[in-house]
Amino acid sequence: MVSTLVWGTGNVGRAAIRAVDAHPALDLTAVLVHDPAKAGRDAGDLAGLGRPLGVRATTDVDAALRARPRAVVYAASGDIRPDEALGDITRAIRTGAVVVTPSLYALYDPRDAPPEMRARVLDAVAEGGGSLFVSGVDPGWGNDVLPLLVSGLAGTVDAVRCQEIFDYSVYDQEDSVRYLVGMGQPMDYEPPMIAPTVPTMVWGGQVRLIARGLGVRVEEIRESVQRRPLDATVSTATMGEFKAGTQGALRFEVQGIVGGEPRIVVEHVTRIHPSCAPDWPATPDQGGAHRVIIEGRPRIEVTVEATDEDGNRAAGGNATAAGRLVNAIEWLAEAGPGLYDALDVPLRPATGKLGRSHP
Repeated sequence: MVSTLVWGTGNVGRAAIRAVDAHPALDLTAVLVHDPAKAGRDAGDLAGLGRPLGVRATTDVDAALRARPRAVVYAASGDIRPDEALGDITRAIRTGAVVVTPSLYALYDPRDAPPEMRARVLDAVAEGGGSLFVSGVDPGWGNDVLPLLVSGLAGTVDAVRCQEIFDYSVYDQEDSVRYLVGMGQPMDYEPPMIAPTVPTMVWGGQVRLIARGLGVRVEEIRESVQRRPLDATVSTATMGEFKAGTQGALRFEVQGIVGGEPRIVVEHVTRIHPSCAPDWPATPDQGGAHRVIIEGRPRIEVTVEATDEDGNRAAGGNATAAGRLVNAIEWLAEAGPGLYDALDVPLRPATGKLGRSHP
């Protein structure tokens, strides 16, 4: 059994606890939290499992790492604290742990990561013998292994498009929805997520991973952003009102240019209400999904819908992202020290999980 620490119990951390608990080769041995109010609570309670797991959350990072877990799922946010997140992660690697995380965008594609960041990770690997695999929460698999897998069904491939289409009214992270993404803000507000170069920083690595998997070179990465206001005030169950005239929908593309054309595109289409930007791509039930489109012959379109936490699509997306990371741990533990990416780490079947339940 691989002793596993889950660091953080937000949207991804909750799902990670559930995934570790369900994995036949992993043993949840510790949970780290930042909020003192969560300290002492059972991991099963924090994860919404409805049953205790016998592991109490702690804020004591030193003690948790001194116990030398074989693996660490780092689920704490790195959006506005990338240096601190990198410090936490390299600290865990130095203990010899396999670390998996969605929190370091720049390391989706380690080969093209900032040299100083890559050097810090490789130094930690050399010193402690641990390893690192970073995969996205948007989710990463939808922008790397899935499009590459589906492209293998085509005779010819003209373009690859990866879409995330979501209703943000059900996303359990109001600060991100209102201030990072800009929903409900005046149309002259500049959301940090779509500031120039930020989309490339976050999703450019996945565009380059797809290109590498297809054996082509990205000449440049371009960004395209569109925003739409709400025609009427709408009310949400979790975040209250979003007023008419404020941002109600956001659409952006990160385009990998190959042969002068946008051949590899990661696109996000998000709304706070389905009435906003009805002409943009949507899912039949407006709930949200991840979609891969292979333009070629034949044209192939694959849509993945995931639900969790009482049918919530956003929670389902988070759970699949956590699943990709947690399910990689066993392979990484066998692979040895190193800095890995999504083309290195196989997406393996759920061996040993079929029909497996807990009392």
